[in-house]
Amino acid sequence: MSQKLSIVIPAYNEAPTIHFILDKIKAVQLIGDLKKEIIIINDFSTDDTEGAILRYSEANPEMNIQYSKHEVNKGKGAAIHKAIELATGDYLIVQDADLEYDPEEYNLLLKPILSGFA
Repeated sequence: MSQKLSIVIPAYNEAPTIHFILDKIKAVQLIGDLKKEIIIINDFSTDDTEGAILRYSEANPEMNIQYSKHEVNKGKGAAIHKAIELATGDYLIVQDADLEYDPEEYNLLLKPILSGFA
C-alpha cells in the first residue's frame, strides 16, 4: 500500500498567490511512490482566498485538496493544529502559502526518513 504525505497549508489573505504554491506542489513528484494530501486551512481571510482555493480545487480534482476554514481569525498556530487533526498521511509537512519554502525540497526532507536514517 502506498504511503501518503500530508501537506498542511495555513492561509490568510492569499487570494492572489495561493495558486502559485498549489501549482508547485502539483508539479513535485515525491520519492518512494508517496501520494499527496493537501490540507488548506483558511484562517478567516478577508479577501477572496476561499474562492481562489475552491476554484483551484474544482479545476484540479486529482490533487486531493481538503479545505476547511475558521469562522474567526485564530492565527497560524491554530490553523496548523486544525490541519493536523484532519491529516491522514503517514508523514506531514507545513507549507506556507507565501512560497517561503520550495516544494521541490520535500524529497530532501523525506529521503532520510524513507531510507530509515531519521
